[in-house]
This record gives sequence, structure tokens and C-alpha cells, in this order.
Amino acid sequence: MVCAVASPRILVVDDEPTVREVVAQYLERDGYEVRALDRGDTLQQTVDEFRPDLIVLDIMLPGGSGLDYLRAAGPDRVPVILLTARVEESDRILGLELGADDYVSKPFSPRELVARVRTVLRRAQPVPAASAAVLRFDGLRIDLPAREVFVDDHAVALTAKEFDLLAFLAQAPRQVFSRAQLLQHVWDSSPDFQDPATVTVHVRRLRNKIEADPEHARWITTVWGVGYRFEP
Repeated sequence: MVCAVASPRILVVDDEPTVREVVAQYLERDGYEVRALDRGDTLQQTVDEFRPDLIVLDIMLPGGSGLDYLRAAGPDRVPVILLTARVEESDRILGLELGADDYVSKPFSPRELVARVRTVLRRAQPVPAASAAVLRFDGLRIDLPAREVFVDDHAVALTAKEFDLLAFLAQAPRQVFSRAQLLQHVWDSSPDFQDPATVTVHVRRLRNKIEADPEHARWITTVWGVGYRFEP
């Protein structure tokens, strides 16, 4: 007997009925199981009950903001794509600093959002055993199949996107990548759809977690005017 594979579960949280309906409709067409929510004060309860694989989360919500959820949930939560009508760069950066995996600014194309959902879910999946590998450097260990990182044998909690960025750079040591190239390879996106500041924020967060002195990075160094590289 062939067992059916469960569809990924997506929780859509937005106080605008039209946004919830349109996003849910497009996601369901793509084969996802969707639940919608219109406020923030019951968000954690809904997450506990529905157990989503990803949350599409508006920043501004009655009963508590999407940023409040990111602060409380911590790095072990499921992936989050933020929806925001705010245009200030500082608001987008704050969401990324708090651990959001991606963001989409309103108004947005529902098809683009579905593509972002697909990409984030794919990145969050464990690496198949066939490509299993552990990258070892002096004081740093990156276990690709387990998606775990250790600094001096101490486990470091990374978000899915932080791990993807570190793993990508570490698998091409000393090769310099521009922010546009990192958007393409790690985010499956481009500067046309994604703010290059996303890369800057993730590099800063990653340095704060793995570097002894983030201001004088040992592993992820800046090549001024070009981009970033991993120093083995």
C-alpha cells in the first residue's frame, strides 16, 4: 500500500480579509494545507495546534505584532516569511534581525509569495544522506545532513537561512561572492525582488553567533566593494 505524503502546512496571519483569502487560495492551488488567522494574540496557540511548516506573517496585527511573535518564539521556531506594508528599511531589517527567513512588501504578487514559500521550505529541508558531509575547520564544524554548527564543540543555534548562508560560503572557501550572487544562490532570488540589505543583515547575525569577535571576523570576511568570502 502506498502512503500519501502529507502536504506542507502553511499558516497565513494577516488582519486584511482580502489578503488572507487571496494568499490562502494561491497556496492551496499549489498543494499546501492552509489555515488563516487574523490576529496576533492567539498566534502561538494556533501554531501549537496546527503545527505549520511555515508561517506567512503580517507585521502589524491586532493583539500583538508579527515582530512580537519572532521575539518570543526564538530561533527554533518554524520558518517565517514576513508581510509588511512598511517601506522603511529599518523595519525590514528589524524583522530579519529577529530571525525572519524572508519578507515580502505589500502590495505583492501572490505568485511571487508562493514561489518564496516554496524556496524557504526547500531550504529548510534536511540535506539528503547521499550528499552527507561534515565540514571541519579549526574550531568550526558544520554538519550538513544534520544542519548543525559547532564552535569549539559548542552547538550554535542558527536559523534555516543563516545555516544555508554559512554552508554555501564554507563549501567554496576563499571564493568571493557579491550580495547579488548570494541572493541568487542562497535565496533563489535577485536584487530585482529582494533587498541586498537582506544579505548584510544575515551576515551580521551569523557573525554575532559564530565569531569570537564579530567586529574582526575570522570566518566570514568582507571584501570591500565586492562582497563576502569564507576564510578556512
